[in-house]
Amino acid sequence: MNIKQNLILITLVLFMSACTHKAPYTNRNQMILISSEKELALGKQSYEQTLKESKIIYNTKDSLRVKRIGERIARVSQKNYAWEFNLVNNKAKNAFCLPGGKVVVYTGILAVAKNDDQLATVISHEIAHALARHGAERVSAGMISQGVQTLGNIALSTQGSQYSQAFNIAYGLGAQYGVLMPYGRLQESEADEIGIHLMHAAGYDLNEAIKFWENMSAGKNEGIEFLSTHPSSKNRIKNIKNIIKKVQKTR
Repeated sequence: MNIKQNLILITLVLFMSACTHKAPYTNRNQMILISSEKELALGKQSYEQTLKESKIIYNTKDSLRVKRIGERIARVSQKNYAWEFNLVNNKAKNAFCLPGGKVVVYTGILAVAKNDDQLATVISHEIAHALARHGAERVSAGMISQGVQTLGNIALSTQGSQYSQAFNIAYGLGAQYGVLMPYGRLQESEADEIGIHLMHAAGYDLNEAIKFWENMSAGKNEGIEFLSTHPSSKNRIKNIKNIIKKVQKTR
């Protein structure tokens, strides 16, 4: 069997073994090559490191608010994770969720999330990433990308170093802008959609989700969407409006 046939066989095996997962609510087929156990272990390790390096805020009005909203959403997630919700002193307008339901909200986001419904938008979005196993999916995409590049170098090894160098440059750019960045935008949009469903199930005002993302985009000078891992604010808000319409029709 030649290298080309090996490449095709390996690719088929990877896809057949990976495309057995489906994202919640959207039912999108996913490529996930690492086990849930491995994913949770990585998430726990990263979370513990984050807490060591961060100034966590305890027992304030805002920290208790983050926990209350997070736990309310977690109850409707139908996922038996060991959920944790922490507020961290950081001016960045950001939040994230690590595998296993470890949610961190930065104090900077509180200036944008004007009420509980808007803060629920943030937390629902981050919980959605964990439910859809987006972290494991990104790791899997990186594994496949690296594997294909390695195989490509093997195939070109008999053609001279200049061919391998050109391939690595072209493949690196192609993988980043043609696969990994669009993949990131897909996951962000999917987290928006799943988050809206979670907000709806938890009884939050879906229209506040639109207002939150309008607040986030206010005064922001965005670059070209093609060069970003996140959708543009204009497209994001448009998509969320469409998702809300669909969800409201099911009432």
